[in-house]
Amino acid sequence: MALPALLTFAVFSWWPIIRGLSMSVHRTTFVGPDAWAGPNNFEYVLTDPRLVTATLNTAEFAVLAIVFGFPLPLTLAVIVSTVSGRARRLFAALAYLPVIVPPVVAILLWKLLFDPGPTGLLNTVLGAAGLGPFAWLNSPELAMPSIVAQATWAGAGTSVLIYLAALTSVRAELYEAAALDGAGVLNRIWHVTLPQIRNVILVMLLLQIIGATQVFTEPFLMTGGGPEDSTLTILLLMYRYAFGGEGDYGAATALGALLAVVLAALSGIYLRLTRRWQQ
Repeated sequence: MALPALLTFAVFSWWPIIRGLSMSVHRTTFVGPDAWAGPNNFEYVLTDPRLVTATLNTAEFAVLAIVFGFPLPLTLAVIVSTVSGRARRLFAALAYLPVIVPPVVAILLWKLLFDPGPTGLLNTVLGAAGLGPFAWLNSPELAMPSIVAQATWAGAGTSVLIYLAALTSVRAELYEAAALDGAGVLNRIWHVTLPQIRNVILVMLLLQIIGATQVFTEPFLMTGGGPEDSTLTILLLMYRYAFGGEGDYGAATALGALLAVVLAALSGIYLRLTRRWQQ
Protein backbone atom coordinates (compact mmCIF):
# COMPACT_ATOMS: atom_id res chain seq x y z
CA MET A 1 0.00 0.00 0.00
CA ALA A 2 2.91 2.34 0.63
CA LEU A 3 4.61 1.53 -2.67
CA PRO A 4 2.77 4.13 -4.85
CA ALA A 5 3.66 6.92 -2.41
CA LEU A 6 7.27 5.75 -2.20
CA LEU A 7 7.56 5.63 -5.98
CA THR A 8 6.07 9.11 -6.27
CA PHE A 9 8.57 10.49 -3.76
CA ALA A 10 11.40 8.65 -5.48
CA VAL A 11 10.59 10.04 -8.92
CA PHE A 12 9.63 13.60 -8.05
CA SER A 13 11.63 14.30 -4.88
CA TRP A 14 14.53 11.96 -4.18
CA TRP A 15 15.76 11.56 -7.76
CA PRO A 16 15.95 15.32 -8.44
CA ILE A 17 17.96 15.72 -5.23
CA ILE A 18 20.38 12.99 -6.26
CA ARG A 19 20.57 14.36 -9.80
CA GLY A 20 21.19 17.87 -8.47
CA LEU A 21 24.06 16.68 -6.27
CA SER A 22 25.56 14.92 -9.27
CA MET A 23 25.24 18.01 -11.46
CA SER A 24 26.95 20.14 -8.80
CA VAL A 25 30.24 18.30 -9.45
CA HIS A 26 29.86 18.07 -13.24
CA ARG A 27 29.69 20.40 -16.19
CA THR A 28 26.28 19.73 -17.66
CA THR A 29 25.06 20.92 -21.06
CA PHE A 30 22.20 18.42 -21.64
CA VAL A 31 23.66 17.92 -25.11
CA GLY A 32 26.66 15.66 -24.59
CA PRO A 33 27.89 13.61 -21.67
CA ASP A 34 28.58 15.34 -18.36
CA ALA A 35 32.20 16.31 -17.73
CA TRP A 36 33.67 15.91 -14.25
CA ALA A 37 34.27 19.30 -12.60
CA GLY A 38 34.95 18.29 -8.99
CA PRO A 39 34.96 21.26 -6.63
CA ASN A 40 35.30 23.82 -9.45
CA ASN A 41 31.60 24.68 -9.43
CA PHE A 42 31.68 25.33 -5.69
CA GLU A 43 34.84 27.41 -6.00
CA TYR A 44 33.24 29.51 -8.73
CA VAL A 45 30.11 30.13 -6.66
CA LEU A 46 32.00 30.95 -3.47
CA THR A 47 34.27 33.44 -5.27
CA ASP A 48 31.43 35.10 -7.20
CA PRO A 49 30.99 38.63 -5.76
CA ARG A 50 27.27 38.39 -6.51
CA LEU A 51 26.96 35.71 -3.82
CA VAL A 52 27.72 38.24 -1.08
CA THR A 53 25.12 40.61 -2.47
CA ALA A 54 22.52 37.84 -2.82
CA THR A 55 23.22 36.56 0.70
CA LEU A 56 22.88 39.99 2.28
CA ASN A 57 19.69 40.69 0.33
CA THR A 58 18.22 37.33 1.33
CA ALA A 59 19.13 37.99 4.97
CA GLU A 60 17.48 41.40 4.75
CA PHE A 61 14.32 39.87 3.34
CA ALA A 62 14.30 37.17 6.03
CA VAL A 63 14.75 39.68 8.86
CA LEU A 64 12.04 42.00 7.55
CA ALA A 65 9.69 39.09 6.88
CA ILE A 66 10.15 37.78 10.43
CA VAL A 67 9.98 41.16 12.20
CA PHE A 68 6.90 42.37 10.34
CA GLY A 69 5.39 39.25 8.80
CA PHE A 70 5.64 36.74 11.64
CA PRO A 71 3.67 38.57 14.38
CA LEU A 72 0.92 39.67 11.97
CA PRO A 73 -0.84 36.30 11.38
CA LEU A 74 -0.52 35.39 15.05
CA THR A 75 -2.12 38.70 16.05
CA LEU A 76 -4.88 38.25 13.48
CA ALA A 77 -5.55 34.70 14.70
CA VAL A 78 -5.84 35.85 18.32
CA ILE A 79 -8.24 38.63 17.31
CA VAL A 80 -10.37 36.32 15.14
CA SER A 81 -10.50 33.72 17.92
CA THR A 82 -12.29 36.23 20.16
CA VAL A 83 -15.39 36.21 17.92
CA SER A 84 -17.65 33.26 17.27
CA GLY A 85 -20.17 31.89 14.82
CA ARG A 86 -20.45 33.21 11.29
CA ALA A 87 -18.30 36.25 12.00
CA ARG A 88 -15.35 34.03 12.89
CA ARG A 89 -15.74 31.96 9.74
CA LEU A 90 -16.05 35.13 7.67
CA PHE A 91 -12.91 36.69 9.13
CA ALA A 92 -10.98 33.44 8.68
CA ALA A 93 -12.09 33.26 5.04
CA LEU A 94 -11.09 36.88 4.44
CA ALA A 95 -7.68 36.25 6.01
CA TYR A 96 -7.14 33.22 3.75
CA LEU A 97 -8.43 34.92 0.59
CA PRO A 98 -5.01 36.25 -0.57
CA VAL A 99 -3.63 32.69 -0.51
CA ILE A 100 -6.05 31.48 -3.19
CA VAL A 101 -5.18 34.34 -5.54
CA PRO A 102 -2.70 33.03 -8.15
CA PRO A 103 0.76 34.32 -7.17
CA VAL A 104 1.54 35.79 -10.59
CA VAL A 105 -1.77 37.66 -10.67
CA ALA A 106 -1.28 38.96 -7.13
CA ILE A 107 2.27 40.14 -7.84
CA LEU A 108 1.20 41.94 -11.03
CA LEU A 109 -1.56 43.70 -9.10
CA TRP A 110 0.93 44.76 -6.44
CA LYS A 111 3.23 46.09 -9.16
CA LEU A 112 0.37 48.35 -10.22
CA LEU A 113 -0.05 49.39 -6.59
CA PHE A 114 3.65 50.27 -6.40
CA ASP A 115 3.66 52.28 -9.63
CA PRO A 116 6.42 54.87 -9.03
CA GLY A 117 4.63 57.61 -10.95
CA PRO A 118 2.67 60.35 -9.18
CA THR A 119 -0.53 58.79 -10.55
CA GLY A 120 0.28 55.37 -9.10
CA LEU A 121 -2.35 53.98 -6.76
CA LEU A 122 -0.30 54.03 -3.57
CA ASN A 123 1.39 57.32 -4.44
CA THR A 124 -2.02 58.85 -5.12
CA VAL A 125 -3.27 57.80 -1.68
CA LEU A 126 -0.13 59.07 0.04
CA GLY A 127 -0.18 62.21 -2.05
CA ALA A 128 -3.52 63.13 -0.51
CA ALA A 129 -1.67 63.26 2.82
CA GLY A 130 1.13 65.33 1.34
CA LEU A 131 3.59 62.44 1.05
CA GLY A 132 5.58 61.16 -1.90
CA PRO A 133 5.69 60.26 -4.64
CA PHE A 134 8.00 57.36 -3.85
CA ALA A 135 9.94 55.24 -6.34
CA TRP A 136 8.99 51.97 -4.55
CA LEU A 137 10.27 49.10 -6.72
CA ASN A 138 12.60 51.46 -8.60
CA SER A 139 14.35 52.49 -5.38
CA PRO A 140 17.22 50.39 -3.98
CA GLU A 141 16.11 51.38 -0.47
CA LEU A 142 12.36 50.73 -0.86
CA ALA A 143 12.32 47.77 -3.24
CA MET A 144 12.99 45.07 -0.64
CA PRO A 145 10.48 46.39 1.95
CA SER A 146 7.90 46.59 -0.84
CA ILE A 147 8.50 42.95 -1.73
CA VAL A 148 8.24 41.97 1.94
CA ALA A 149 4.86 43.73 2.16
CA GLN A 150 3.52 41.76 -0.80
CA ALA A 151 4.92 38.46 0.46
CA THR A 152 3.44 39.03 3.92
CA TRP A 153 0.03 39.81 2.44
CA ALA A 154 0.15 36.72 0.25
CA GLY A 155 1.32 34.21 2.85
CA ALA A 156 -0.27 35.31 6.12
CA GLY A 157 -3.57 33.53 5.52
CA THR A 158 -2.18 30.02 5.87
CA SER A 159 -0.49 30.89 9.15
CA VAL A 160 -3.71 32.45 10.45
CA LEU A 161 -5.61 29.20 9.90
CA ILE A 162 -2.88 27.14 11.57
CA TYR A 163 -2.84 29.44 14.60
CA LEU A 164 -6.64 29.37 14.78
CA ALA A 165 -6.54 25.58 14.87
CA ALA A 166 -3.90 25.69 17.60
CA LEU A 167 -5.93 28.18 19.66
CA THR A 168 -8.84 25.73 19.85
CA SER A 169 -6.67 23.51 22.05
CA VAL A 170 -6.32 26.19 24.74
CA ARG A 171 -8.67 25.28 27.59
CA ALA A 172 -11.28 27.89 28.43
CA GLU A 173 -10.86 27.36 32.17
CA LEU A 174 -7.33 28.76 31.94
CA TYR A 175 -8.71 32.06 30.70
CA GLU A 176 -11.38 31.99 33.40
CA ALA A 177 -8.79 31.39 36.11
CA ALA A 178 -6.61 34.20 34.79
CA ALA A 179 -9.60 36.55 34.68
CA LEU A 180 -10.48 35.70 38.27
CA ASP A 181 -6.91 36.57 39.26
CA GLY A 182 -7.40 39.98 37.71
CA ALA A 183 -5.43 39.45 34.50
CA GLY A 184 -6.33 41.77 31.66
CA VAL A 185 -6.65 40.84 28.02
CA LEU A 186 -2.97 41.40 27.21
CA ASN A 187 -1.86 39.49 30.31
CA ARG A 188 -4.11 36.56 29.40
CA ILE A 189 -2.66 36.48 25.90
CA TRP A 190 0.94 36.70 27.18
CA HIS A 191 0.65 34.26 30.11
CA VAL A 192 -2.01 31.83 28.82
CA THR A 193 -2.42 31.91 25.04
CA LEU A 194 1.18 32.13 23.87
CA PRO A 195 2.61 29.53 26.32
CA GLN A 196 -0.13 27.05 25.37
CA ILE A 197 0.67 27.24 21.64
CA ARG A 198 4.43 27.86 21.90
CA ASN A 199 5.28 24.59 20.12
CA VAL A 200 3.25 25.68 17.10
CA ILE A 201 4.83 29.13 17.20
CA LEU A 202 8.35 27.67 17.26
CA VAL A 203 7.62 25.38 14.31
CA MET A 204 6.02 28.19 12.32
CA LEU A 205 9.00 30.44 13.01
CA LEU A 206 11.41 27.78 11.73
CA LEU A 207 9.30 27.25 8.61
CA GLN A 208 9.19 31.00 7.97
CA ILE A 209 12.96 31.29 8.30
CA ILE A 210 13.43 28.46 5.78
CA GLY A 211 10.80 29.89 3.44
CA ALA A 212 12.22 33.42 3.63
CA THR A 213 15.69 32.25 2.65
CA GLN A 214 14.22 30.61 -0.44
CA VAL A 215 12.29 33.61 -1.73
CA PHE A 216 12.24 33.72 -5.52
CA THR A 217 8.88 34.44 -7.14
CA GLU A 218 8.39 37.93 -5.69
CA PRO A 219 11.78 39.44 -6.61
CA PHE A 220 11.80 37.61 -9.94
CA LEU A 221 8.45 39.01 -11.07
CA MET A 222 8.45 42.37 -9.28
CA THR A 223 12.00 43.63 -9.83
CA GLY A 224 14.03 40.94 -11.60
CA GLY A 225 16.66 41.41 -8.91
CA GLY A 226 17.00 45.16 -9.42
CA PRO A 227 17.40 47.97 -9.08
CA GLU A 228 21.18 47.69 -8.88
CA ASP A 229 20.87 44.08 -7.62
CA SER A 230 19.23 45.37 -4.42
CA THR A 231 16.68 42.52 -4.54
CA LEU A 232 18.93 39.81 -5.94
CA THR A 233 18.34 36.75 -3.73
CA ILE A 234 20.11 33.42 -3.55
CA LEU A 235 17.47 31.55 -5.54
CA LEU A 236 17.35 34.32 -8.11
CA LEU A 237 21.13 34.04 -8.47
CA MET A 238 20.68 30.29 -9.00
CA TYR A 239 18.17 31.08 -11.74
CA ARG A 240 20.62 33.44 -13.40
CA TYR A 241 23.33 30.79 -13.35
CA ALA A 242 21.11 28.22 -15.05
CA PHE A 243 18.63 30.17 -17.18
CA GLY A 244 19.77 33.78 -17.19
CA GLY A 245 22.01 33.39 -20.22
CA GLU A 246 24.96 31.77 -18.49
CA GLY A 247 23.73 28.18 -18.86
CA ASP A 248 25.91 27.10 -15.93
CA TYR A 249 23.78 24.35 -14.43
CA GLY A 250 26.70 23.07 -12.37
CA ALA A 251 27.07 26.40 -10.57
CA ALA A 252 23.31 26.62 -10.02
CA THR A 253 23.09 23.19 -8.44
CA ALA A 254 26.27 23.80 -6.44
CA LEU A 255 24.69 26.93 -4.96
CA GLY A 256 21.55 24.93 -4.24
CA ALA A 257 23.59 22.30 -2.41
CA LEU A 258 25.36 24.96 -0.36
CA LEU A 259 22.02 26.54 0.55
CA ALA A 260 20.64 23.16 1.62
CA VAL A 261 23.64 22.56 3.88
CA VAL A 262 23.33 26.01 5.45
CA LEU A 263 19.59 25.59 6.04
CA ALA A 264 20.12 22.15 7.57
CA ALA A 265 22.75 23.57 9.92
CA LEU A 266 20.55 26.53 10.87
CA SER A 267 17.61 24.21 11.49
CA GLY A 268 19.72 21.98 13.73
CA ILE A 269 21.00 24.96 15.72
CA TYR A 270 17.49 26.40 16.01
CA LEU A 271 16.01 23.12 17.26
CA ARG A 272 18.81 22.75 19.78
CA LEU A 273 18.43 26.29 21.09
CA THR A 274 14.64 25.99 21.40
CA ARG A 275 14.59 22.46 22.84
CA ARG A 276 13.96 23.78 26.35
CA TRP A 277 10.93 25.78 25.19
CA GLN A 278 9.38 22.78 23.41
CA GLN A 279 8.77 20.86 26.61
